[in-house]
Formats: sequence, structure tokens, C-alpha cells
Amino acid sequence: MTGAARRAAAFQRMRDAHSTEMAEDYVELIGDLIVEMGEARLTDLAENLGVTHATAAKVVQRLAREGLVESRPYRSIFLTEAGQTMAAASRARHKIVHDFLIALGISEINAEADAEGIEHHVSEETLKVFEKMIGKLSKR
Repeated sequence: MTGAARRAAAFQRMRDAHSTEMAEDYVELIGDLIVEMGEARLTDLAENLGVTHATAAKVVQRLAREGLVESRPYRSIFLTEAGQTMAAASRARHKIVHDFLIALGISEINAEADAEGIEHHVSEETLKVFEKMIGKLSKR
């Protein structure tokens, strides 16, 4: 693979990650809210994500079209099976990245913030190495 082709592949992977990043954040939060509060309401989504109610509503409509959530007017938002799968995968990636950063000695507040961004862009290969390194770093 040429240098240009390698760079193009890396940029394509980044674009692909950006296209799913918002959906992953929303379904992960919806799942968390259901566990924590028994339901996920549009108002709670907007508040937790720091966006307007209208923005959250547009994203939820998109997620419904993509088959990730079910929502009815004046009712809670529910994850479909596909949404639950996406949320679980996103949550698992987040935990691995977070735990790796903590094992490196990063503060909790920065590890949490950094993991939120990194989790969407990290490859499976890198995640596996992070998992291996967590154990090694924690034993020091």
C-alpha cells in the first residue's frame, strides 16, 4: 500500500468514526438513563448532552429512522435491539479506554473526558493492546 493510500484509508476511517459518533453517544446515554432513572426522556438527553431540546429531538428522530430507538410523542425513548447492541459496544470501548488512561496515571476527570473522544476512533487492535496494558500497568 502506498503512502497516499495508507493516509487515505486513515482519513476514511476517521470520517466513518465521525459519522457514528453522535449515534453512539446518544444510544449509550439513553441506555444509561434507563438504568439510572427507569426511563430516558428527551429533556434528560438534552440536559446531559448540553444541547437544545430541538437538537436532541432531531437526533432521536434520526436514530428512530436508523432503527436504533423507538419513541412516541410524550413517552420515554427506548432502545431497539440494534440500539442496545450499539450502546453496549460503545460502553465497553469507553471503559477500556478510560481504564487504560487511569492506569497511565491520568486524573479521573481528564480520563473521563478523553475517553469520550477516543472511544469512537480507536481500532479493535488498539483496544486489545489497551486491555493487555491495563493489567501490566496496574501491577506496577
